[in-house]
Amino acid sequence: MSWKKLLSARSQRPRSNKKISREGRKEEFFDYEKAETVSTDLRSDFERDYHRILSSPSFRRLQDKTQVFPLEKNDFIRTRLTHSIEVSSFGKSLAQSVANEIIRQGLDEEFSYKEANAICEILASSGLLHDIGNPPFGHFGEDTIRAWFSKKLGNIHIKNEEGIMESVKDIINAQMYSDFLNFEGNAQAIRVASKLHFLIDENGMNLTYALLNTLIKYPVDSLSINVKSNDIKTKKMGYYYAEKELFKEIVTSTGTYDEKAGEVYRHPLTFLLEAADDIAYCTADVEDGVKKQFIKIEYLVEILKKNIPENKSLHEDLISYKNHAMMRKYDDPDLYAVQRWSVKIQGIFIKSAALSFIKNYEKIMNGEYRVDLFEGTEAEILLKTLKKLTYEEVFRSKTIARMEIVASNIINYFLDNFVNAVLYWDTEYEKEMSGIDRKYVRILSETQRHIYSYYCKKYIESEEIKNIGDEMHKKKKIYSYKLYLRLLLVTDYLSGMTDSFMKTLYQELIGIS
Repeated sequence: MSWKKLLSARSQRPRSNKKISREGRKEEFFDYEKAETVSTDLRSDFERDYHRILSSPSFRRLQDKTQVFPLEKNDFIRTRLTHSIEVSSFGKSLAQSVANEIIRQGLDEEFSYKEANAICEILASSGLLHDIGNPPFGHFGEDTIRAWFSKKLGNIHIKNEEGIMESVKDIINAQMYSDFLNFEGNAQAIRVASKLHFLIDENGMNLTYALLNTLIKYPVDSLSINVKSNDIKTKKMGYYYAEKELFKEIVTSTGTYDEKAGEVYRHPLTFLLEAADDIAYCTADVEDGVKKQFIKIEYLVEILKKNIPENKSLHEDLISYKNHAMMRKYDDPDLYAVQRWSVKIQGIFIKSAALSFIKNYEKIMNGEYRVDLFEGTEAEILLKTLKKLTYEEVFRSKTIARMEIVASNIINYFLDNFVNAVLYWDTEYEKEMSGIDRKYVRILSETQRHIYSYYCKKYIESEEIKNIGDEMHKKKKIYSYKLYLRLLLVTDYLSGMTDSFMKTLYQELIGIS
């Protein structure tokens, strides 16, 4: 892989301030030297990505989405928004460290300060964007959606294109079906960025392919997931069937697709984004756990002593910070200590991840690196220790359990009713819909319904459909795809909600004032 292609500034359509059309050009790469475009905007394409994200409603909605703890009316518990800002910051720091070493050590002849600036901008943007597809109620929201489809989708029977009752599982193809069983916030983020965020048209935010590829942590479809594989890229899916053509365009444009081998590699910057995410949520979860009094400083000290005895400074510094706070009579010595300690270990994590990237640079650029950046580093045990601590003391707490029960009830209610409502909507059997189903359809986002109609029409007019000679086969393909898009319409709508909006709408619909 080469940085010239990896930093492709190509997007789904020409940017509005470009005076020269891209029509007829195969690619557009990151190259300030070539005056291929003329613009009155002095920002780079990647800087413009950053500003588009900041001004988007989808990004603002993250302020009302749970990170770990149920949202409270206070100023100290992380939300998806504050988490994303922190990831953006760590991502940019990692990019700066890595870029400096690539240049200093002369690891890549084509990597200069222009490329260094570009990767800093891309990592800052990808940090802001990486959770934008997550549904309400934290990761449990994702789990609930997956569980509902796994349990119920295969048991739903409706009339097919010939009017014969058939399982939804058999009407849509295997990948479509698998998409819902493996619903994933990362894949949903690509949908939001490329389609659902209606900036000017149906191309979403129209972000650069370099940025979109950085977001694709798992460059495989839902049928290619292999959790038993030693390759990190196959743990989950990275895109839906609906985005398969866009995915191909992205990986081809950025050079992460090896046509001869038939293999797609992770974008190198994805490793840095993933590390930034790990650093942010791991340290934040410990800090928030102490704030909420789920984790005691004394217990944290004992855990560090037990699991990382060779690095005494980790627990000794924590004790020292607390003693300092107590001597100065600070209001909350535990909170002061863990906040100061978090800054220290964040530095350890950033240094370890950056050094790992440089150490494995050749493997990463050749698509041969298959683990996260912390594997085999001094920070690996610390990261695993803190993750285990927060899982046992925070995620298994009664507070989180109550939130998860609430989330399960609400999300299951919406899926029960909205999925049933869209089964016959926009089909020749629409007259068989009940009055209540029609009302549920009307509640769905008008913008998202418009996008659904747009991509239905686009599919019907595609060469794939036009080239089918058998009319019944053509009808079957269209019927199947439209059903798939209607089911996606439901998950799109739910994923776009905030915690508060979902709870309020739920209360209204079940008759609670």
